[in-house]
Order: sequence, then structure tokens, then C-alpha cells
Amino acid sequence: MRTFISGRVLTLFALGLTTLAPGPAAAGHRTGPLPDSFGWSSTGPLIGPKPDAGHPVVSVKDPTVFRSKNLRHPYMTTADGAGAWSLARTSSADWSRAADAPLAFRDPDPNIGNRHAAVPQVFHFAPHKLSYTVHQTGPPAYSTTKDPAGPGRWSAPRSFFDSETPALTESQGSGCWLDFWTICDRSDGYLFSDDNGHQYRSRTTLAEFPNGFRDTEIVIVEPNCFDLFEASNVHRLGHSGTYLMLVGALATGNDWRRCFRAWTADSPGGTWKPPADTEANALIRSNDVTFQDGRSARTKDFSHGEAIRAGVDRSHSQLPWRLPLLTQTNSSC
Repeated sequence: MRTFISGRVLTLFALGLTTLAPGPAAAGHRTGPLPDSFGWSSTGPLIGPKPDAGHPVVSVKDPTVFRSKNLRHPYMTTADGAGAWSLARTSSADWSRAADAPLAFRDPDPNIGNRHAAVPQVFHFAPHKLSYTVHQTGPPAYSTTKDPAGPGRWSAPRSFFDSETPALTESQGSGCWLDFWTICDRSDGYLFSDDNGHQYRSRTTLAEFPNGFRDTEIVIVEPNCFDLFEASNVHRLGHSGTYLMLVGALATGNDWRRCFRAWTADSPGGTWKPPADTEANALIRSNDVTFQDGRSARTKDFSHGEAIRAGVDRSHSQLPWRLPLLTQTNSSC
């Protein structure tokens, strides 16, 4: 079974994935091959904006989820009515209780200045005994904590890079540096990002992490910038030796709705090949999704989701975004 968390719908994909460095598969974790096509079942919204006097938020999006102390902890981007971005977190024992859980807001840090903080990824880096958030402040930045389940305990953001890399400057055109994701193998750490038809990858060693990112290169390029648009995240598929990359796109040949494409590789530093990268055979698209409450389609947009990970180790503001859960229905993988 595979599951995603998603929004307007933003998507949380429940796929039995992990960003752990290679090791034993999680108990009961199946690692069969990916199917040739994908079907999904979606809940209604699980998490929505909960404004208060100091946080007039109107949407929540860009989820990342980890488990700690028998609770699920989704972190997410929030947007207020003026379009200002920030971060929030909630916690619940299971998805049926997520709607009732309060939001804990992570207010903008003065160290960020006028740059927004958004699009979090949360993971644990065992060599440092710290949890990291990777987030967007303009350039990619990170914060750390010993207790990711506790509010207000993250360090001030620090940048991964002193300046924009030449590979990005020379290729991005009218795009910008977006949607950062970190994953490691046995020796190296990788930072992925995307925008304007390009997928970028930078590398450092585990010993140097979180410093030393270099060798930035383009690993996928599309002539149509909307075919490789945003929201990339990369996961190891259990103990299979295969890695899955998910990237958001716009269905330009059909209805301009948001969807997800996918690629696989035998390592984060390897060559990415497409199992579900076309609009006709996307990983997630509205015509592949049914809704569990029997309603007609709540949305035709599936944007910026993260696969639910089996482990947590290192590895559009005014639209009414909400976070439901998608579960794959057509494969026992």
C-alpha cells in the first residue's frame, strides 16, 4: 500500500517509502516493483488552516511528516491573507484525529529578514543526533533541534550555500531556486531542487554535512518548464535498492491541472529513468483518484505532497489548500 498527503488537494502519499540509508527493511515493509500505472483513493481534508489573533492563516500546504513518541507530526507551510509564508506543525496519534489537533506556529525568524520560510522537509541525521528542517528562505536553508516534536526549539536558519551555484545561474532563466530535499546514501548527502523545467542535484560527504555541498548539476531537463515544475522529493523504496523521485507538474496537454510525475534510479547520485513521467501515465493525476466519501471529485489539482516514510533518518498561497491522504489502490507493492 502506498499513501500520500496532499493539498487542494495537497498530497500526502502513503507509499511505504523510506529515506534511510541502506539497511534492513522495516518490519512488514514490502518492496515489490512499482506497478505500470497508479490508482489512488483520497480522504477528505485532514488538516486545514486554524487562524488565531496572531496568525491569520488561510491555507496550509507543502506537508512533511515524521513519527516520534507514537505521534505523527506533520510540518507544513502556512499562508495568510496577504500572501506571507511561514511554517506550522501539528501532532496526532492517527489521521482520524488530525483535524482536531491544534496548529503550533513557527513564527518567522528575524535572521531570515524579508525572505520567506516555507516548504519544510524534516528528517533525523543520526551522526549529529539532531533533527533537521530543510526549508526555503530564498536559497536553501536548514535549522536543527534535538526535539522536533517540541515547538519553538529550532536553531536560527543557516544557508547551505554562500551564493547561487553557476549551474543554477546559467540555466534557470525566469525561474528561481525552489523546493529543496535532502537524502543520503552510505557515503554522501544529496540536495535536490527544481524549477523552470530543471531538476538540480548537489552533493557533499556525510562527514561534511550540512556543509560542503558542491558538484551542482542538472539531472533532468524539460523544454516545457511546466512539465518539471516544483515539489520534488526523493525516497528509497524499502530494501529494494531503488530510489523514487516525485516532481510536481502542470498537465499542459490536458487541463492545466497539477499532477505528479516520477523517476527512479539505483542511487541518489545515479541516472534517473521514468516509470511514470508522462501526462498520460502520471504518478498522480485527477482521473486516477477516487474519493472515499463517495463524493464527486473534490479537486482536480494534486500538488506538493510527500510520501509517508517508513523512517525519518537523514534522509500558492491564496488558493484554498488543505491536506488529505491518498492511498494507492491498484497494487500490493
